[in-house]
Amino acid sequence: MAKQYIRTPNAPQPIGPYSQGVRAGNFLFVAGQGPSDPKTGQMAADVENQTRQVLTNIKGIVEASGLSMHDVVKASIFLRNLDDFKRMNEVYKTFFTENPPARTTVEAKLPAPGMLIEIDVIAYKE
Repeated sequence: MAKQYIRTPNAPQPIGPYSQGVRAGNFLFVAGQGPSDPKTGQMAADVENQTRQVLTNIKGIVEASGLSMHDVVKASIFLRNLDDFKRMNEVYKTFFTENPPARTTVEAKLPAPGMLIEIDVIAYKE
């Protein structure tokens, strides 16, 4: 099975030894995405706008691989504070309006100051 390494300017560039995404056969594995705007490098201060930016970054990677958000089958969400769950979820559901992917959400210590959320996804297309 051939692997394709995904790189797009529509998501932040990796700051370490990882790829934005890797397509392996029918699967796409998207690395954990933070809330940095790829054009400015800035992060919003609130969880709603950070969630929107994270999912926009993910969408850019998914689309660069030739797939769509409808092909996402699994999402893992890492929140700095689980008290933000409801506010995050209000934004999240606008990206997955029908048949949403399976999902895990956990509270986690995140790598950057001010970072409130990180999400990684797996997509599949026959």
